[in-house]
Amino acid sequence: MTETVTTSIEDNEVAATKGSNSAEIRIEEENSDNSDITLNPEHEKILKDQILPAETKASYSQLYQTATKRDWIIMAVGLVFACGAGAAMPLMTIIFGRVVDSFTLFLTHQMTDDEFSSEINTFSTYFAYLAISTFVATYIYMATWVYTGERQTRQIRERYLRAVLRQNIAYFDGIGPGEITTRISSDTHLIQDGISEKFAISFQYLSTFISAFIIAFATNWKMALVICCVVPVIATTSIIINKFNSLYTKRSSDFYSFAGTIAEESLAAIRTTVAFGAQKKLSTLYNTYLRDARREGIRKQILNSSGVGILFFFVYCTYSVGFWYGSTLLLKNEVTPGKVVNVFFAVIIGAFSLAHLAPDLQAFGLATGAGAKIFETINRIPPIDSASPNGEKPTNCEGRIQFKNTSFIYPSRPSIMALNNVSLDIEPGTTVALVGTSGSGKSTIVSLSLRFYDPISGEILLDGRDIKSLNVTWLRRQMSLVGQEPVLFNTTIAENVAHGLIGSIYENISDDKKRIMVEHACQMSNAHGFIMNLPEKYDSMVGEGGLLLSGGQKQRIAIARAIIKDPKILLLDEATSALDSRSEGIVQDALDKASKDRTTIVVAHRLSTVRNATKIIVMGDGSIIESGTHDELMAKKGAYSQLVEAQQLQQAEEKQDSLDKSIVPPEDADPLLVSNQADIIPEEDYQLGRVTSNKSVSSAVLAKRKDDLEANMKHEYDYTTWELIKKIGKMNRPEITVLFIGLIASIANGSVYPIFSLIFANILQSFSTTGAELQHDATFWALMFLVIAVGTSLSSIIQGSCFGYSGESLTRKIRSATFDAMLRQDISFFDEDKHTTGSLTSALALDATHVNGLAGITLGTLLQVLTTVIGGLVVALVVGWKLALVCMCCIPVMLGAGSLRMRMLNGFQQKTKKAYENSANVACESSTNIRTVAALTREDDVLNIYHHMLDEPMRQGFKNAFLASIAFAFAQCVTFLANALAFWYGGRLIMTGEYDLRRMFTVFMAVIFGSMSAGRAFAYAPDVAKAKSAAASIMSIIERVPTIDAWSHTGKKIEKIEGHLKFTNVHFRYPTRPHVPVLRGLDIEIRPGQFAALVGPSGCGKSTTISLTERFYDITDGRIEIDGIDITTINVSNLRENISLVSQEPSLYDMTIKENIIFGCRPGQQPTQDDIEKACREAHIHDFIIGLPNGYDTRVGGKGKQLSGGQKQRVAIARALIRNPKILLLDEATSALDSQAEKVVQEALDVAAKGRTTLAIAHRLSSIQNADIIFVIRDGKVHERGTHQELLAQKGMYYTMVQEQDLGVVKE
Repeated sequence: MTETVTTSIEDNEVAATKGSNSAEIRIEEENSDNSDITLNPEHEKILKDQILPAETKASYSQLYQTATKRDWIIMAVGLVFACGAGAAMPLMTIIFGRVVDSFTLFLTHQMTDDEFSSEINTFSTYFAYLAISTFVATYIYMATWVYTGERQTRQIRERYLRAVLRQNIAYFDGIGPGEITTRISSDTHLIQDGISEKFAISFQYLSTFISAFIIAFATNWKMALVICCVVPVIATTSIIINKFNSLYTKRSSDFYSFAGTIAEESLAAIRTTVAFGAQKKLSTLYNTYLRDARREGIRKQILNSSGVGILFFFVYCTYSVGFWYGSTLLLKNEVTPGKVVNVFFAVIIGAFSLAHLAPDLQAFGLATGAGAKIFETINRIPPIDSASPNGEKPTNCEGRIQFKNTSFIYPSRPSIMALNNVSLDIEPGTTVALVGTSGSGKSTIVSLSLRFYDPISGEILLDGRDIKSLNVTWLRRQMSLVGQEPVLFNTTIAENVAHGLIGSIYENISDDKKRIMVEHACQMSNAHGFIMNLPEKYDSMVGEGGLLLSGGQKQRIAIARAIIKDPKILLLDEATSALDSRSEGIVQDALDKASKDRTTIVVAHRLSTVRNATKIIVMGDGSIIESGTHDELMAKKGAYSQLVEAQQLQQAEEKQDSLDKSIVPPEDADPLLVSNQADIIPEEDYQLGRVTSNKSVSSAVLAKRKDDLEANMKHEYDYTTWELIKKIGKMNRPEITVLFIGLIASIANGSVYPIFSLIFANILQSFSTTGAELQHDATFWALMFLVIAVGTSLSSIIQGSCFGYSGESLTRKIRSATFDAMLRQDISFFDEDKHTTGSLTSALALDATHVNGLAGITLGTLLQVLTTVIGGLVVALVVGWKLALVCMCCIPVMLGAGSLRMRMLNGFQQKTKKAYENSANVACESSTNIRTVAALTREDDVLNIYHHMLDEPMRQGFKNAFLASIAFAFAQCVTFLANALAFWYGGRLIMTGEYDLRRMFTVFMAVIFGSMSAGRAFAYAPDVAKAKSAAASIMSIIERVPTIDAWSHTGKKIEKIEGHLKFTNVHFRYPTRPHVPVLRGLDIEIRPGQFAALVGPSGCGKSTTISLTERFYDITDGRIEIDGIDITTINVSNLRENISLVSQEPSLYDMTIKENIIFGCRPGQQPTQDDIEKACREAHIHDFIIGLPNGYDTRVGGKGKQLSGGQKQRVAIARALIRNPKILLLDEATSALDSQAEKVVQEALDVAAKGRTTLAIAHRLSSIQNADIIFVIRDGKVHERGTHQELLAQKGMYYTMVQEQDLGVVKE
């Protein structure tokens, strides 16, 4: 199980190690004590219950858990008709036998012409009746089972997502969001395959088998008994194959699941991936899992083909024995030739139907394997169950929260105590602030209040009741959470804010009233101004993860979402960390108002935001160090006082008379008092142009760019089937030798039927002889069957193994090439709605599987079928061209029926694929952001959206059931019509003396067996349709050449960069929002080695400037230069090698700390352990790491969620420093740190900045006061520039921002 831990989307102090972040505070002693925690059995059980999966035995029957009574009735009706359709072929053998007897009697002159003619006409009519019956029965069983398959699979998808959403947070420690996407897209398709029409077809085969043997025994029990020896062999072989098949499938599925998690993490953090040029490293990691999956897949294919080869060997051996024994019975006059043929054909059809079961049993094996993991989640009842109706639901909530001797350990880190015997009492209506170093347990208290986890000892009470006794959903609905990294969902702003109403009395009010509440909440959170500047206003989409908004804009919408329902308890986990000082002042004022008359728990690093709290609790190492009001704690001169001191913003020299007194507070002023609130300028005045602090081209030159854009839309190109075959074939070129051997084996395998028709006809001819001649001929032709047995066995094994090998290799290559191509794309590709993380990971999983459906085993089968058809026609035309031509009339009809079915399926396939992709996005988004979903109690809302998104694919599935089944049923019944025609015309040719028995049956068997095989080929129509659609999708990504191409070798390669960065009149708009100007003539210059800072309101273009420096996008107009060279002329990879980025929300991958840091290395750089430790010391994270039980080999979990926000940020800083960059970009690099850690890391960054150009974005002005130059950005341009002192002297916008953040000076 991967050690992923979904702890905090909101950057919780996950696995908040005791002393976790304290590079400065007694880390080594504390951690060495903690790493040896001994848990008693009761505590161990509490931890295990939170993460253990449900024990689920993989069984095929459990796949039908979701079937309703109605489904069972429909399926039962379908099975009755499948039974009837299955009996048709054995019934045909009776007619067949009687026809043979009629021919023999006529040829031995024991029947007149009129009698013979009458018999033939009667039997031909019987064939026509069988055809009609088969059509009706086949249509009904196919339609009913495809229909119920769609219904049940939908239920499984919905139940799986419901089960995922109800799980406790600790459960997600073991799974990545990529795994959930893979399960809900790929694995449910496998289940649908196993419970849909394939089961009904298998039942038809079973019915054929049983009815065939009943007929055989009724006709002649002795001969039937001899032939029956094949049955146990076939059954045993099938069972063994199925067992191992399921095992290998599960292993392969697990490896693909791990690969899916890597892909999901890489694509979700695409900016980090691209900035560090980590595409190759991630690709290598992804390929490691693909190689393992390929190995298991090849084993499975070899096993399958060996099983099929053994099956056919025994089947043909049985024919040999059967015919030889039949001839001995003929000599004794116990049977007629017709009865021998009847028994023989009945057993052939019975045995073949059993053999045809093998591929379908494989589908059942795959479905069972896929179902095991899915039902493991569905059947798991979590210890903290948000879906359970149990628990008290008090009518009133006052909001008193008490922790009594509470100790807590994160289940994923059982060796570290996160909270140690904490007791605190929060009175109703009071505001309690939690402060302290990163990882001290502050966010853990928030998580426990929401009951995301259960403590190992002690209790947590709400209004005097243990929260374990309360209904989980009721409990969470009394609270609203605003996290440090707020999560928005991919919908409109209005809908995101309205999510806060879920579970409240306002949930079902009219849309108009809801909109009024939404706007009021946004005004309170200071979001209304920027929203009204957007083109679509409240109906603007926020993008995946809210990426179309800046960090501050996201945070304000999250605050609006939290306060809209007027909750009893408000939980603010760094709620204003991403806001600039102006917004923070306004929003803090709104939060202060919102906190009145309700219980509020505030986690804060910026102490100015908690000065007015009723009680401030200082935490360290999972314990409470001190508590009291601001004034009481300042008077104590303890830990709190030190934290405040660390946050002082250096003012202009106090003796400087020229500055206004409002800058330097009086001696007795409160250190945290925010001065001059009247000077705050509402953000509305700042006409926020930028909507997307992280996203991408534009208007003055939109016309000029049009051609480039159109060229870049090449991926919309419509590929022909032949082009796709050539392109996929080219990818499979290394396996050409294996494919060639497989091709020869397929041809050999396909030749079996034409040869069989010659042997069979000769045996029939020998039956019309007597005595020694009969014995000699029958023995000779029976031995020929043994030759066929050996040949078909070998060719089946070789064919299956070769095509299985090449198919698995192709799957690996396609996944690998597609993933590489995705990582190659420029950032604007990921800004598009259709390229969300969910849909891309879903495409990675599904498309390769579908292409393999055609290129692997299916390709071998199609070649085999083609050989059978062509070989059969050649034999028939050579032996008797007249009957051959008449029989051939049925082939176009069969091909027509098959091709119609294929075309219909192709149309459905295109529509359903997109619909399932969209629904996979919802599943991926909700599971990735499970903490936010749980806190909002959005589970039912997500399920409702998902439910409606499945409507369209289900409608397409029903069309498939009722329309495409017509063509399939028609293809099934054509054989009987062909038989009627062949026997009728063959009878005429025998009457005229043109044909004898041998000639007539050679032609008949060759053409009819050939056309039956052609019919079988169209069972693969869905695979062909899916493969074409998937191949087109794959090629469109692989062949898409981005405008900014990291793979390109063109452009200048600069060996030594000085770091002189210059923006000249830069204009920019994001490609997804070409009508919203972001930068409007930005001019900045940063000289080599300078530390420059960008400040300004949220959404003014700061992060955009960083993105453009990395060349994530191309500017619309103007010029960006490094060392005087236009960056568009520099090789993209070379440019980025010299730059390091530390972003506001750092992205770490699900691997060890050491591996995450190494990701920052330049290509070819081989860091030693000393280099890694040096970077970590510079980032002040080394002491924390070595205090962990596994040190540098500690896994950080998915998205780094086993670390607190501050710990993640420092690992990200170490990753940035390991490559010793010439240009360092810091986008709010210290936003997640507490004041003490920030001070230390800021010093580290100051040291790290020496000798390199540094561009920093900051809302906390204390972190950039020593910058060589500060640019104040407003409306996408530089509004003010200068040093800290110069800007203060200007008394402009910067001056106002400083006043708002002034913490004063702590008096000694």
